[in-house]
Amino acid sequence: MSASRLSVAVLASGRGSNLQALIAARDAGELPVDFVVVGSDKAQAGALQLARDAGIPTFTLNPKDYPSRRDYDLALFRRLDASGAQVLVLAGFMRIIDGEALKPWVGRMINVHPSLLPKYRGLHTHRRALEAGDAEHGASVHYVTAELDGGPVIAQARIDILPGDDEHVLAQRLLAFEHQLLPAVLRLIAQDRLALLPPDRIALDGQAQSEPLQLRNGVLVDLSPARLSTTRSG
Repeated sequence: MSASRLSVAVLASGRGSNLQALIAARDAGELPVDFVVVGSDKAQAGALQLARDAGIPTFTLNPKDYPSRRDYDLALFRRLDASGAQVLVLAGFMRIIDGEALKPWVGRMINVHPSLLPKYRGLHTHRRALEAGDAEHGASVHYVTAELDGGPVIAQARIDILPGDDEHVLAQRLLAFEHQLLPAVLRLIAQDRLALLPPDRIALDGQAQSEPLQLRNGVLVDLSPARLSTTRSG
């Protein structure tokens, strides 16, 4: 991957703010990738217009056009295979993917999730963190496996929960950190520095990690006991 630019596909269901952050990082010369396609399950997803504005091919597949989730996912991944993508990024793709369909992509597929995994898999993460009385909240980028939000965590961004925070305020404050975290992780993949060690370990520069990398002032920091180092996110 390091010899040429990484070919990346993105799936998104919503407005596409994480996609926009990836495009901005690419345009700033901080992310050596080519976005070959952006797909969605929703024809009106804002992410599709962002992609078109950036000159990235797009497609939509409607789940209602398929008899089962598995049929839909197999069709979806056929489209992704045809794009030539080497890596797939889920950037707000709001569907659970069939395990058989995603199996060939394990180790080449990442997702950004708005919680400090393994806490709060699934939906309503900001509300659940507030209701639990947590002192901090955050976002995680992880490899995607058949387990919902359960793949090995690559990196996290943490923020304090402040007095007076509500669900909306907390979500908006965290989003800025998601927009740093996802490009930083994808950059490591594009530089061929990051890998999945089956079944559930991460390797950075060939060394297994015991803890997720942590975002500190725009820098991914390795806080594992075996090695304290930093790797620039751009």
